[in-house]
Amino acid sequence: MTKLAVILSGSGVYDGSEINEAVLTLLSIEESNASYSCFAPDINQMHVVNHLTGEVAPNEVRNVLVESARIVRGNVQPLSTLKADDFDALIVVGGFGVAKNISDFAINGATFSVIEEFINVATEFKLAKKPAGYMCIAPVLLTKIYENVTLTIGSDADTANVLTTLGATHENKTVDDVSIDLENKVVTTPAYMLADSLLGAKSGISKLVNSVITLC
Repeated sequence: MTKLAVILSGSGVYDGSEINEAVLTLLSIEESNASYSCFAPDINQMHVVNHLTGEVAPNEVRNVLVESARIVRGNVQPLSTLKADDFDALIVVGGFGVAKNISDFAINGATFSVIEEFINVATEFKLAKKPAGYMCIAPVLLTKIYENVTLTIGSDADTANVLTTLGATHENKTVDDVSIDLENKVVTTPAYMLADSLLGAKSGISKLVNSVITLC
């Protein structure tokens, strides 16, 4: 059975993992008769956003690992314990947690940095030539791991231009499609960069999961 490591970045689209993407990813993995384990960095979020109002909640502090546990009924481990040798492939779920907690892309754009813990894990999968799937805004992280990587975040011109500036080749894709970089064994899909429904998001996420498994 193919074993996938899934990285989360909190709980909630505005300051953590996109919950629909996370659940649809795990559902798609089970539908593909593969198994998964979830991981998240044990760090504090950049900030906490009230998802009802969209406003930052002042003086509130939440932990990324603890919040990620909400999505997967507590079945999540610290990112520091993830070893590429234990898995066949990696999948990174999107949401602003990618751009605020795993990296600071939401703040610094093209000059962003990524937490060392994530760089180390993703690089392990790269060096082991194991496939990886990144969705939504998560493909921006690929520019810190791979050289000359081909990817998609959908069709947002501004974000695509930033990725091109960082050395990536961007492909415009619809919500139900994926970009596959065979040389790097990287699969990306827009997910909620474009999705306006669960079914729309699932179409691309399922294709990403199946493509990653096929590359194993």
